[in-house]
Amino acid sequence: MAKPVLISGIQPSGRLHVGNYLGAIKNFVSLQNSKKYDCLFFLADLHSLTGEAFSNKEKKEQIIDLARSYIASGLDPKKSILFAQSSVPQHTELAWSLNTVTPMGELERMTQFKDKSEKSPENINVGLFTYPVLMAADILLYDAGVVPVGDDQDQHLELARTLARKFNARYGQTFIEPKELHTETPRVMALDNPDKKMSKSSPAGCLFLDDSPEEMRHKIMRATTDSENSIKLDWEKKPGISNLLTIAAALSDKRVSELEQKFKGFGYGDFKRAVADIVISSLSGFQARKKKVSGKTSQMVLLKGGKDAEKRAAKKLDKVYKRIGLR
Repeated sequence: MAKPVLISGIQPSGRLHVGNYLGAIKNFVSLQNSKKYDCLFFLADLHSLTGEAFSNKEKKEQIIDLARSYIASGLDPKKSILFAQSSVPQHTELAWSLNTVTPMGELERMTQFKDKSEKSPENINVGLFTYPVLMAADILLYDAGVVPVGDDQDQHLELARTLARKFNARYGQTFIEPKELHTETPRVMALDNPDKKMSKSSPAGCLFLDDSPEEMRHKIMRATTDSENSIKLDWEKKPGISNLLTIAAALSDKRVSELEQKFKGFGYGDFKRAVADIVISSLSGFQARKKKVSGKTSQMVLLKGGKDAEKRAAKKLDKVYKRIGLR
């Protein structure tokens, strides 16, 4: 029996941080190594064009850097297909076909479009508006049965199911409806403002994966805490301490309750030093492996992965075009 196809991607739009790693990449590696799925992991470079503008050189560097991070994290081209979204033209071709069955109302109610428009009113572009249709194409193109998503992507995945049903109703059974795969992912907040998610837009509160040990320790020692002196998980009253506990637990593969016991009686300074030790030690292997992954190696992996992905995508798009009457 064939394994269900699993697909997901990350935008190459800047330096990766601990939130990206714990919220997505670490989970990707676990799903790959579970051997339960036929995995495809892509670099969502087309999606990244809807955000902040970068130069030609910067975008190329971001793509290669993300590929190196994928490989260094443990994503294995022998176990999964790793590719750049833009190297498989069928993604955008299918997106156009899906546009023709997408009601305007479905896109107008997308909360992420509203949120991003409010945050960046100077960059409200059509690509940002139709982003969910391209995401649906990313998924439906490979007959993905499951898609690992965070709660913030549930609405987009529901649209993918809606478009699959609409296309099937109009042209005949063509797509399967993907299911969400919710795995436990830690809530990673900014070190300097634990009420907000960790973001590259606030470097002082962001632990980047390629930060030096000194930089990591400096940021953690300056992390916002509270006036108490107790180390326990309490997001309402102690968001800063809760955030540090969550990061340390996730990186060390321990339960928060274990760390609460371990650090019972610690002062905040000693606690922060211990968290810094955990973070630095946990990411040292990744950093060492990434240094060994050359840009050329990454390009070769993406080239092969792109060819493998396109073989699958071409078959599916051919079927889609035959259903529509274009072939």
